[in-house]
Amino acid sequence: MPNYTFVVNGKTVTVDAPADLPMLWALRDKLKVRGPKYGCGINVCKACTSHLDGEAFNPCVTPVSECAGREVTTIEGLADGDELHPVQEAWLEQDVAQCGYCQPGQIMAAVALLKKTKNPTDADIDAIQNVCRCGTYFRIREAIKSAAAKLA
Repeated sequence: MPNYTFVVNGKTVTVDAPADLPMLWALRDKLKVRGPKYGCGINVCKACTSHLDGEAFNPCVTPVSECAGREVTTIEGLADGDELHPVQEAWLEQDVAQCGYCQPGQIMAAVALLKKTKNPTDADIDAIQNVCRCGTYFRIREAIKSAAAKLA
């Protein structure tokens, strides 16, 4: 099997994997990075949302070969040491999580949105397609708006 080298949460790593192995399995099974969750495996629920070179992507449908030489950030790499990212802080302040399963993907999608849109509208936030089975969308919206204000 070929080796693929890339950066995960600031650390250079190499995995031995088939070219078509979904990046989610390289992260979870080979590198023991557990933040991105497996939900559907077909890019519908987006529980696995992470960042590839600073852009939101879904590792459940992205082959590890497409990540070679690139930078992957998961929820584990979002904080700066002990200092949470403003979106993570807002999530806690707004008490967003219920079951919590989708939250890493939700947070990573929100961070990606706020990189592109400094003051998102409800429509911008509603365009995030991450599924929350517990239905905490109102609190997600409030947390994103709160984080946007902190980042402004």
